Amino acid sequence: MTLTFHWFLPTYGDSRYLVGGGHGVHTSTAGGARPATLAYLGQIARSAEQLGFVGALTPTGAWCEDAWLSTAMLTEVTERLKFLVAFRPGLLSPTLAAQMAATYQRHSGGRLLLNVVTGGESQEQRAHGDFLGKDERYARTGEFLDIVGRLWRGERVNHTGVHLAVEGAELTRVPDPVPPIYFGGSSPAAGVIAARHADVYLTWGEQPAQVAEKIAWIRKLAAEQGRTVRFGIRLHVIARDTAQHAWAEAQRLLDALDPATIEAVQQGLARSESEGQRRMIALHGGSTDGLEIAPNLWAGVGLVRGGAGTALVGSHEEVADRIAEYHALGIEEFVLSGHPHLEEAYWFGEGVLPVLARRGLWRNPYGQTAQPTAAIPFAQPAAE
Repeated sequence: MTLTFHWFLPTYGDSRYLVGGGHGVHTSTAGGARPATLAYLGQIARSAEQLGFVGALTPTGAWCEDAWLSTAMLTEVTERLKFLVAFRPGLLSPTLAAQMAATYQRHSGGRLLLNVVTGGESQEQRAHGDFLGKDERYARTGEFLDIVGRLWRGERVNHTGVHLAVEGAELTRVPDPVPPIYFGGSSPAAGVIAARHADVYLTWGEQPAQVAEKIAWIRKLAAEQGRTVRFGIRLHVIARDTAQHAWAEAQRLLDALDPATIEAVQQGLARSESEGQRRMIALHGGSTDGLEIAPNLWAGVGLVRGGAGTALVGSHEEVADRIAEYHALGIEEFVLSGHPHLEEAYWFGEGVLPVLARRGLWRNPYGQTAQPTAAIPFAQPAAE
């Protein structure tokens, strides 16, 4: 089975520097910001499609544009790229969500993937009118996905639960195909829901040993439900022709960070209820020292960004090695990003994907042959 790669749409803005934000953190940048216009997001989406990415993740939260609306518009400027729409089930009714997904599939030609985000920050949830605690939110997510799944199977649903109730709910047209559910979370409550409902369990980029533990945990829980789950990982990436150039780029990003910004972001993230966020913080401890936490795995992004905070850094061959290492653990799908997202899509697509193709780990889903360019037209730092 060949690997599947997704890219990322920065619907909060992009930059040649690290853009902070997400998970209760105010968006910030060290400069050079690119607004998240449809024109720019369309450039990224079309480039990802051209390079052979299957889909593009779009985040959810008050700090970015709405994922449903943004990606629905972007289907008009792409042909085959799928959109991994992140959404929070506590903020809309399950019947409406099921209907929205069915409409999206009809009008896009089946290009919707769904990333269910329960929400790990009570303060942010309350701003949306959601006052449940963390474990209650996961319980509600389970009810929500039960209802949605039944509606997508064409059932007429009556449900009276602890958190949700519907009566006589049904769809006049079910989605075709049914969008797969991507789901992440590191807490015990998250594991239960993932085992019962997820098609793809997503983890943030931890060291291989920690990722292996998560995979074993979810596989066991899913087996107890009589199910199997695929696995994916969310990472940033800095791939260059040489390792020296890749690490020089990581250092450039790090050098642009204001220590006061790092401190403010880390104070905010320390209040997070998310177990996954706690694990991300533990990788760097708020320090700019010792950020290579495993071979070619750099924790610098997490200094100013909530959520996924690690990047694969190295030559194209080295990044391909690390991807192969995660694949050997059971990871089949990779959701990647880089700063800026347009240029980094080309660095990865023209540098790493051909290496993986030669190794038999990747095949272009659109039938094109992956060929590295003779010279990638982006400036590299001078060798010292």
